[in-house]
Amino acid sequence: MTKLEQLIKELCPNGVEYKKLGEVATISRGGSFQKKDFCEDGVPCIHYGQIYTRYGLFADKTLTFISEDAAKKQKYAVKNDIVMAVTSENIDDVCKCVAWLGDDEIAVSGHTAIIHHTLNPKYLCYYFHTAMFYAQKKKLAHGTKVIEVTPDKLTDITIPVPPIEVQAEIVKILDEYTESVTALQQELEAELTARKKQYEYYRDLLLDFGGSRQTDAVHGGATSECEWRTLGEIFDIRNGYTPSKSNADYWENGTVPWFRMDDIRENGRILSDAIQHITDEGVKKSGAFPASSLIMSTTATIGEHALIKTDFVCNQQITCFSLKNEHKNDMDIKFVFYLFFAFGEWCKNNVNKGGGLPIINTAKLATYKIPVPPIEAQERIVSILDRFDKLCNDFSEGLPAEIEARRKQYEYYRDKLLSFEERKNA
Repeated sequence: MTKLEQLIKELCPNGVEYKKLGEVATISRGGSFQKKDFCEDGVPCIHYGQIYTRYGLFADKTLTFISEDAAKKQKYAVKNDIVMAVTSENIDDVCKCVAWLGDDEIAVSGHTAIIHHTLNPKYLCYYFHTAMFYAQKKKLAHGTKVIEVTPDKLTDITIPVPPIEVQAEIVKILDEYTESVTALQQELEAELTARKKQYEYYRDLLLDFGGSRQTDAVHGGATSECEWRTLGEIFDIRNGYTPSKSNADYWENGTVPWFRMDDIRENGRILSDAIQHITDEGVKKSGAFPASSLIMSTTATIGEHALIKTDFVCNQQITCFSLKNEHKNDMDIKFVFYLFFAFGEWCKNNVNKGGGLPIINTAKLATYKIPVPPIEAQERIVSILDRFDKLCNDFSEGLPAEIEARRKQYEYYRDKLLSFEERKNA
């Protein structure tokens, strides 16, 4: 019998009492300061937006401060209080919280609930991340664009309240398990980083042609000729566009893929379909861009690129590079795809400086020179880099799967530890 099982058997053999949060806590709203009120030193504070992105479950030091003048009219959390963000853009994040374990009082911004309670703070914070709590908050949440759970409504949340000794043992178990999962994740991510650096090193080495001639390991050490041509010589270069959003005929039931940066962020650099589509009527008279073209972001997020395997269109932040007919037999598009990693860095360093979004114009893109070794050399380099890429991606794809499996295992274990048979009143 584990220590936890023994404690439960001794201290709550007939089940655990469930109480309303309002019975074990007082809940108040946060203050009114904003991010613009942050300063280098002063009164420690937590802004609700930081709870989503910068804090874990527990904290004993704040990341930011506000001045004493700004703090005079604020609301404060004290040691062991739970600070909960009560507005969010989605149901998953609303009610995300952090247990404040520091000795100092801290100012708390608006869009929060300050929960002052009589329980183990870690126990309560762990419970606020369970599926049981999620089911309850979902019923209390309201709104569309902004999801909110009114602090007053939180008093109706039902929570299990085992003896404090049981709470402490559950916290000890979950702390140890959390630490082991975090250590494994850091280990896997370090391994992935090392593999990526190794891959990038060999990619850059294989694609470093230097001058017009090189001693090419791909050719067994033989010296090979290598021409240099501008992108304007090799490619038809055109900017993308966005059909009128007000014309439903361009967007409803569309079949032509319309690519944006979101496609690269979410689905990678070799793409056969887009998240959004337009109809044939939405395509300009100049036509869709042909399959086996490269796209690159040339404004906003400059330098990100992808290889598109289907006929398509793309938005105006993207420039398309399609091989000219006379170069379709002497250029391997995948070879150029690999060269575009260096080209992307060049683009970032050659933006037009001025007002508005950073941008690099099409005329400047056309002047960039790339090495053009014989097609056989291009194909050999692509073959090598594809193998490296697969080894790296296989591990990269396995990493999220491993982390996700561990996360689900942890969540299952946590929820099981925080589920109790309810004590029935006689």
